[in-house]
Parts: sequence; structure tokens; C-alpha cells
Amino acid sequence: MEPDNDVALDIIITNVVCVFRTRCHLNLRKIALEGSNVIYKRDFGKVLMKLRKPKITASIWSSGKIICAGATSEEDAKLGARRLARCLQKLGFKVVKFTEFKVVNVLAVCTMPFEIRLPEFTKSNRPLASYEPELHPAALYRIKDIKATLQVFSTGSITVTAPSVQFIGTAIEQIYPLVFECRKTRT
Repeated sequence: MEPDNDVALDIIITNVVCVFRTRCHLNLRKIALEGSNVIYKRDFGKVLMKLRKPKITASIWSSGKIICAGATSEEDAKLGARRLARCLQKLGFKVVKFTEFKVVNVLAVCTMPFEIRLPEFTKSNRPLASYEPELHPAALYRIKDIKATLQVFSTGSITVTAPSVQFIGTAIEQIYPLVFECRKTRT
């Protein structure tokens, strides 16, 4: 049986992590006292700030570096980061600029319409795939050229971590024929 080229797979993006800089020093104590939805982590030297729409959590360092996580698309990540910069400006940091925005990590989940035989999948893709059932229930598959890591579960669920949304789709397109060969036949 041949893998169908027209199979529609749902890829659900669960987390987008992005980084940006404010190009100024930030007083974390002032943000913690005057900001809303903030948690001051003094032992880590950062402030956590949460936004409701889009739902993101930001780690803010005094150097002006901010990491945002929790968005479900690259557009939401950028919108949330810009809203965060605006919140900092309203707190009195007038020189805050929104610069060096970059999406650094995207996490997605895709479910195949069949179950997968993991030992067979690992043997046929040995240098790129590894499977240690005593340590983790998934086989790990790395695609070096697009820097993607895939966790392949026997249920057919695949978790993909890649630097951008385009690479998520590319990784699923590359893994589909490989897992199709190792699918469990229904009896």
C-alpha cells in the first residue's frame, strides 16, 4: 500500500516562544510594584508578566531582554510582545523600543491516522532515530538541516519542536512516509 499524497493531517500549534529586546535597562522592582499580573522572581533576577489576550507569559530581565511563551501562532506571539512593550512604556519606561524580535521555538502536535511500531521505525531509521522504552515512551527523531526534533509515539501522535512554523510542516512531510512504512496493520 502506498502512502497517500492527499492525506490531510491536522497540525496543532501549542506553543510559540519568542524573544525581543527593549534597548534600555529595566527596573524590575518598579515593574513588580506598579505592574499588573506580575510575579517578581528575585532569586532568578527576573519578573514574570502575564497577558490575557493573547495568552502569553513573559520573562523580563533587567538588561531589557524579554522572552514570551504560550502563544499559539507567530502572529499572536508578535502581537503579545508588542502589547508587553506598550505595558512597559505605560509603567514609565518611555525609552522602551520593540527591537530584535525573533521566534526561537515552536511546539506542535500532529496525530497520524494509524498506530506506529516504534522498534521497527527506529531500526529502519537508526542514525536519526533513537528509542529507549525504559526511559521514554516515544522514539526521538532529529532532522538536522531544519533543526527539528520529533517525538513519535506508538499511538500515532507526533510532537514536533522546530525553530519556525514552516519547519513544522516540512518536518511532518518528511516523517510521514517513514512512519507510514512502520504502521500497525489492523486485524
